[in-house]
Amino acid sequence: QRRSLAPSQLAKRKAGDEDEEEEEEDWHPPTSRKRQKAASETESGECYRSPFRKPLAQLTNRPHCLDSSQHEAFIRSILSKPFKVPIPNYKGPLGLRSLGVKRAGVRCPLHDPFEEGALVLYEPPVLSAHDQLKIDKDKAPVHVVVDPVLSRVLRPHQREGVKFLWDCVTSRRIPGSHGCIMADEMGLGKTLQCITLMWTLLRQSPDCKPEIEKAVVVSPSSLVRNWYNEVEKWLGGRIQPLAIDGGSKEEIDRKLVGFMNQRGLRVPSPILIISYETFRLHAEVLQKGSVGLVICDEGHRLKNSENQTYQALNSLNTPRRVLISGTPIQNDLLEYFSLVHFVNSGILGTAQEFKRHFELPILKGRDADASEAERHKGEERLKELISIVNRCLIRRTSDILSKYLPVKIEQVVCCRLTPLQTELYKNFLKQAKPVEELKEGKISVSSLSSITSLKKLCNHPALIYDKCVEEEEGFMGALDLFPAGYSTKSVEPQLSGKMLVLDYILAVTKSTSNDKVVLVSNYTQTLDLFEKLCRNRRYLYVRLDGTMSIKKRAKIVERFNSPSSPEFIFMLSSKAGGCGLNLIGANRLVMFDPDWNPANDEQAMARVWRDGQKKMCYIYRLLSTGTIEEKIFQRQTHKKALSSCVVDEEQDVERHFSLGELKELFTLNETTTSDTHDKIKCRRCVNGHQVRPPPDGSDCTSDLSQWHHCADKRGLQDSVLKAAWDAAVTFTFHHHSHEEQRGIP
Repeated sequence: QRRSLAPSQLAKRKAGDEDEEEEEEDWHPPTSRKRQKAASETESGECYRSPFRKPLAQLTNRPHCLDSSQHEAFIRSILSKPFKVPIPNYKGPLGLRSLGVKRAGVRCPLHDPFEEGALVLYEPPVLSAHDQLKIDKDKAPVHVVVDPVLSRVLRPHQREGVKFLWDCVTSRRIPGSHGCIMADEMGLGKTLQCITLMWTLLRQSPDCKPEIEKAVVVSPSSLVRNWYNEVEKWLGGRIQPLAIDGGSKEEIDRKLVGFMNQRGLRVPSPILIISYETFRLHAEVLQKGSVGLVICDEGHRLKNSENQTYQALNSLNTPRRVLISGTPIQNDLLEYFSLVHFVNSGILGTAQEFKRHFELPILKGRDADASEAERHKGEERLKELISIVNRCLIRRTSDILSKYLPVKIEQVVCCRLTPLQTELYKNFLKQAKPVEELKEGKISVSSLSSITSLKKLCNHPALIYDKCVEEEEGFMGALDLFPAGYSTKSVEPQLSGKMLVLDYILAVTKSTSNDKVVLVSNYTQTLDLFEKLCRNRRYLYVRLDGTMSIKKRAKIVERFNSPSSPEFIFMLSSKAGGCGLNLIGANRLVMFDPDWNPANDEQAMARVWRDGQKKMCYIYRLLSTGTIEEKIFQRQTHKKALSSCVVDEEQDVERHFSLGELKELFTLNETTTSDTHDKIKCRRCVNGHQVRPPPDGSDCTSDLSQWHHCADKRGLQDSVLKAAWDAAVTFTFHHHSHEEQRGIP
């Protein structure tokens, strides 16, 4: 029996029974079974220990001395074996190296230039054997190769664009100039090309080091989040951009200071994405340091060199500037000069020199009343301008997309006015004094107000009802023309020709297909009418205008584009969200009213026909027949013809719309089916019906030559538009939409 060895118990036993303590033997802890087995093996003489087990050496305090020759041989054997990295197929240097010492040997590019499909932006010059011996290997240039992650997804025209951008910003196209304009039309992937350029410059150069440390992307506020998502999409977390789309002034300043203070080869957030408005307000912080590259998206905002945004960006300390704009010419050549001057200062001289040497001769030569000498001089100056600008501008049209996207049919639909609209229009023309002022050559504030009133009247009489109630100038006595009991609380499509056509288009589309529709207007009041119509017809819709926050815009666009979303209509204000949005969830777009600037309409109409679209696209541009809207459309063709000459280098653009025709704005042609068709002197039509080819074998020669098919109801192929014809449609123009290239008659 085991006894306790506690001191208290020992004391008790010692004091209690001394005799028993004397007879008791010393206690020993019990041995384990293994030790008992080993002891029994020893006593019996049998050993079951493994023969491979060596006995332990006896430990002593004496040091074990080796022979010196044995020690030296042992050390030499260790040093004779070089270190090898335990990685399969490792091809690095295997020689002796010390940590922190620069590797000796030939410099190599970041990516393999000889890999299949590699996009090589720079190739070192080929050296003879003699030159290779003389060159300093530490200074030898290397290939610049686009990351295969990006080069594998670039289309042929995008690979060409990346090469052009890199040559421009590295001063290889124009010595001493580091800027360029990416003027591809909408939908050609300008964002992806610029992301590829940024990633390449941030990681490599011919000198085997990054070309730049930081880059800044300036875009409209609605596209800041889109740029951030695109960088994440294509680079897959390889880089962490800094996107600023809101916050207090102190918070934004703190972020910008942190961005500008970044230095070194591995900057944590080398890309800043910021809106034009935020950049202008915080320009002082960004101007304190230097930036390697600045990219201005929707760069036509910089068309006026006098505004604060232009001056703030121009004062940014950066040699490399890229301007993205699908519509570089919007109104006149002087705006075009501002864009070129921003990216490459001095390439076209000063503004006064440009106006004297280029703008005036070109515009005189394009006037309908120009003499033969003026036309010849204008063409010469135009060629000279093109030769200079083409060194820093790349432009590809959307025809390239015909290889990748479905067919697009764009139609200008002329809609007759309703009797109410006609009477209100004529009543306004009789009363409005700005008509006389415009005929005298004056354009006052009241003249511009009259233009707006007529445009709203063409949309719907409800938009000018308040002016009729208040009997403003031009609308006195007009209230009596409205139906009895009329109220603006409910929309009445039958009172507007265009609204009637729109109602038919939506109803036929909803009942015959699962297509979605985008409705675009310049006025939020018109969007209010769209909402009333949708509620009456029980169409599900979403609306995007200037009152919506930037973060919410991205969410509703993403939801609308989802195939499972129930929304049928996307209402869009062209002023707030016409640029850069991707609305491929819809394949039909209605441009309800025209804008003086053709670029705004082009931007808005390009929202559906872009990468990712799977369906055939239909674009409807609604115009009120014989009204100011047709005059605006004609003026657009004049501006687009100017853009075609300078940017697209088209030489066959005729001179049909002179500037003097603006005096005809305040007229109403009630007898025509299309005032525009009458003016273009179309030779494809006989007795109002289109003939293919034209009777004399010639083509339609006009600024509208791009509209290759003008038709009445019999010539229509769109079932949706056919259903709306009897309501209010008088004439249509069909845009050249790649169907001939696809073999579609």
